Amino acid sequence: QVQLVESGGGLVQPGGSLRLSCATSARRSRINAMGWYRQAPGKQRELVATITSGGSLNYADSVKGRFTISRDDVKNTVDLQMNSLKPEDTAVYYCNVLYFGLNYWGQGTQVTVSS
Repeated sequence: QVQLVESGGGLVQPGGSLRLSCATSARRSRINAMGWYRQAPGKQRELVATITSGGSLNYADSVKGRFTISRDDVKNTVDLQMNSLKPEDTAVYYCNVLYFGLNYWGQGTQVTVSS
């Protein structure tokens, strides 16, 4: 069973920053991609950012230039640095791993951007 453990969510004021981290038990050599998704109340879950095993990056248009995804192959983690946060970034953020062609999800961490 693949485990994903997320950390780093919380409350931040508009314009502030947060860093999310996700540690996985998945075998590094068999991970196809890792990423972050989010779901706001009343909305569908949406892609935020992904990084493939080859290092290709993909960002949602709404976060380009503000969020940065990175991967630590030694710690087997994927991080999301979020800068210039806006109220519309408020959501539950989920870590995702594509492993042996199957999607695995973390439990989610709440990010609230409010003054």
